[in-house]
Amino acid sequence: MLRGTKTQSTGRSRFASKFGVLIPALFLAGGVQAQTVPRETGLWYDDTGKGAVEIIPCGDSLCGRIAWLKDLVNAEGQPLVDRYNPNPARRTTPICGLQVLGGLKPMSGGSWDTGWIYDPKTGKAYDAAIALTAPDQLKVTGYKGIKLLSKSFVWKRAPGDLPRCDSQAAKSPAPGAGTANASEALPWANR
Repeated sequence: MLRGTKTQSTGRSRFASKFGVLIPALFLAGGVQAQTVPRETGLWYDDTGKGAVEIIPCGDSLCGRIAWLKDLVNAEGQPLVDRYNPNPARRTTPICGLQVLGGLKPMSGGSWDTGWIYDPKTGKAYDAAIALTAPDQLKVTGYKGIKLLSKSFVWKRAPGDLPRCDSQAAKSPAPGAGTANASEALPWANR
């Protein structure tokens, strides 16, 4: 009888050791499934249709960079740069790859808010919120402090195979274009 008990005990310890490994693995798998990619990520044509922003997860928030431009150069044939930036040292930064969205946090209603958006056409930054209004439409709202005086735009989802401007720009580098220190904090990012 002791022998049978020993076998049962050994069987139980094998059972317990198998589940001791299996149970944490199931929790980890559940955690991976819970961390889904937000539907707002991907490539989005801006409201003008002349540019596209790629929205990606940045830690626990969303951010976005210009990934496509209809025109890579201005009327004089010079590469587009962030010439209206409030920081003179950043005015030679290429528009392609420029971060224009950041700090967007998930809200309980499914939208993202408390972030910022930068408009390189004016050199101005605003508080920002985004929300899907349809699977292929993103409402982008810019405001200063309160949403009462906000302005919203509708961005449309761009195809994933859209040619990236950084690969196009690499084929014809900008002569004399300066670069800003990538680790330099954007003036509007620390709101």
